Amino acid sequence: MKQSKISMAVAAAILVGSVGMGVSAADRISGTRVSEPSTAPAVATTGDRFVVKYRDTAARSQAAALKNALGRSGLDRPLQATANATARAGVSAQVLRRTAAPGWHVVTTSRPLSASESATFLRELAADPAVVSAEPDLLYRHMGTMGPAAAPNDPNYAQYQWNFNNPAGGVGAEEAWEISTGEGVVVAVLDTGIVQGTLDLQNNVIPGYDMISDARVSRRAENGRVPGGWDLGDWEEENYCVALGAPPHGPASSSWHGSHVAGTIAQETNNGTGLAGIAHGAQVMPIRVLGSCGGFGSDISDGMLWAAGISVPGLPDNPNPAEVLNMSLGSGGQTTCPGLYQDAINQVNAAGSIIVVAAGNANGNAANYTMSACNGVISVGATRITGGKASYSNYGARVDISAPGGGGSADGNPNGYVWQVTNGGAQSPEPGNWILRGSAGTSMASPHVAAAAAMVQSVVDEPLDWQAMRDLLADTARPFPVAIPASTPMGAGILDLPALLEQATEEPCDPAVEECGPEATTIQNKVPVSGLSGTAGSEVLYAIEVPAGITGPLSISTSGGSGDVSLYVSFDEEPSAGDADWSSTRPGNSETVRIPSPQAGTYYIKLVGVRAYSNVTLQARHN
Repeated sequence: MKQSKISMAVAAAILVGSVGMGVSAADRISGTRVSEPSTAPAVATTGDRFVVKYRDTAARSQAAALKNALGRSGLDRPLQATANATARAGVSAQVLRRTAAPGWHVVTTSRPLSASESATFLRELAADPAVVSAEPDLLYRHMGTMGPAAAPNDPNYAQYQWNFNNPAGGVGAEEAWEISTGEGVVVAVLDTGIVQGTLDLQNNVIPGYDMISDARVSRRAENGRVPGGWDLGDWEEENYCVALGAPPHGPASSSWHGSHVAGTIAQETNNGTGLAGIAHGAQVMPIRVLGSCGGFGSDISDGMLWAAGISVPGLPDNPNPAEVLNMSLGSGGQTTCPGLYQDAINQVNAAGSIIVVAAGNANGNAANYTMSACNGVISVGATRITGGKASYSNYGARVDISAPGGGGSADGNPNGYVWQVTNGGAQSPEPGNWILRGSAGTSMASPHVAAAAAMVQSVVDEPLDWQAMRDLLADTARPFPVAIPASTPMGAGILDLPALLEQATEEPCDPAVEECGPEATTIQNKVPVSGLSGTAGSEVLYAIEVPAGITGPLSISTSGGSGDVSLYVSFDEEPSAGDADWSSTRPGNSETVRIPSPQAGTYYIKLVGVRAYSNVTLQARHN
């Protein structure tokens, strides 16, 4: 087994260090704050920024498409005031810049358009033969906001980081560190940036880029992008964001959200200061895409591509491409995946990088919220210290796995929160003002899985792609210790770091020296596997492990979609159409096998295409 073990001296120091925080650390960390999980505001649009994918790269053709769309919609003509409407200036439009995703450009209009004007403009623009797609350039938010409250003093690893080691709700970090700490892997954190020089994190940070192009959002003096990726603050004065399309709102202090997320991934560990990070041998790279009022989708998509080492117009190439991208951001309101995002994600995956996203905090179906609405990402739900679903967490078939996000006040302080070291400034970062901040949300769950992916990539011989990583995470997930209602599925289970790394480093079965079972994709109890497709005659093998003590029936079924698939099941061996313990071969895709008294062990499930089939769901259930 390939392993990268820490020494016994270091392991002992981890346990000693967990007893309490050293005096020097206590002197430098002034106190604690907590925040309740909250949904991000509904996705905002400024009304004057759009993203357009052109077929033609010629500037003249692009300008003509904009002019024609304005003309057909009548927006280029000024209107006089009437008794029922104010005067309206005529609108012009121009291409601001091209993005890194091929064909996509940011377009601005001379004044903000109303919702009806925007819809008309986009409809006419999309109808132009030179245009593939046209969308508003939306503002997205991080998945949570910070607010101060009293909390106990003298924080330390043993008391505060339940998410690392609690037997019900934790991820088993200490045991996993015997195999990997993520050494040599870069994780990009697309967020508010990281405060430069953050205590207990700075030695694991490598510079990235501040991708925010609008000074109103970045809080820099001028528009444009700058190297570093450092968090300058995302505070908001009362109603500051109204000009950017947000509803009226009160003031808000800076969240330091990106520093908190990065800390969970790679906070310096075993150094007598602050807290620990899961993949503390890895390096985190800040990609600042969120500032005051959120971040534009066009900046976020360019941030994804730059992080993965893909060229972005006007920027130097990333000298340290990230193997893993964490995105604890998205939409508070329901929305589909923007075409710009999907194109960027496809490029990132093709480059070999993996994107891990927060499922969202709306307690809704994750399929209806960006980023989980996008294909090609690993979506993470949030659990409590009990191992049960956090009340706020999104759910559904789009959620691949769950990880600790905290139950907030429902579980009390400190066990309701995920803790890391952040700055304590209300607006800009304040030198020397470091606090322990406890936060709850799927923003906190996602970096657990991003760190886990880094730990895997650090020890495997060949890096895994996103699909292989997703399958490995699901195959090794720990069953939920608290029943998850069937109406709110939360993925394959809770992240289990020791099981994940043991399977990742397991030597392949050698049939010359041992008995090898069939190669099959493992599915989990009561977790549907959707979107399955195959050609006529195709065969796909799955497996489910049934534990001892099951008294009820094991039911295996397929449903939905189109075409015709047959279902074959055998215990402890691979079934076939001519040799199976159980089968269901009705016309269509509604197949069911029911095993009244299943024995403990492996049941193999084969889907055979009678005719081509698509969008079929497979599910196995037992009590």
